[in-house]
Amino acid sequence: MNLFNQSESVIVLDFETTGLSPNNGDRVIEIGAVLLRDHEIVDRFQSLVNPGFFVSHEIETITGITNAMLGEAPPAQEVMGKFVKFIDTRPLVAHNASFDRSFLETELGHIGKKRPLNFGCTLQVARRLYPDVINYKLETLVRYKEIPVNNQFHRALADAEMAAHLWIKIIEDLKSQFGFEHISFDLMKKIGKMNKENAFELLRKEAEKARTQEVDTTGNLFG
Repeated sequence: MNLFNQSESVIVLDFETTGLSPNNGDRVIEIGAVLLRDHEIVDRFQSLVNPGFFVSHEIETITGITNAMLGEAPPAQEVMGKFVKFIDTRPLVAHNASFDRSFLETELGHIGKKRPLNFGCTLQVARRLYPDVINYKLETLVRYKEIPVNNQFHRALADAEMAAHLWIKIIEDLKSQFGFEHISFDLMKKIGKMNKENAFELLRKEAEKARTQEVDTTGNLFG
């Protein structure tokens, strides 16, 4: 298993959308993403996206993104072309990653860039590590871990930044609790797919094994 190299980078992203499912024709209306390196945000990507149709009043209310704003935004093809260059082949992280992954796959398909994606999920890992939380919404977890809040939830870049800080905090907690020096991206993904008991046993074993292994690099976008 590859070990998480502290000098490596991952992309933490968030989408605001016209609805809940790209299978129903919903589209991305805002992309926010940050580049994490050495557990610091070193670059950012943000853009509104014109979906080609009006969004509902509910979406305007939730996000604060109006149809007037979207009318002046660039089209999805233009934004996604730039976003593909930003994410490059780096591993990706999102809160409730299945949601963002489905939209990313769909939007990539629209520009002929279909390909497998390598995602970690802060929500799924948090479910295994923090059993006493009321719910696993990003806002709840950010406040639970006492991460500074910018009071702008449901805007893509703000949510991506807070998810990035949550990802960092989870890694710090794992290192503190299990004695890791480094955490592998693959291990983070595995934790999110296991039940709590199996995840803790895996962590215990991997922490012991990690003490005798050299640091390598994580996977990439195509994991």
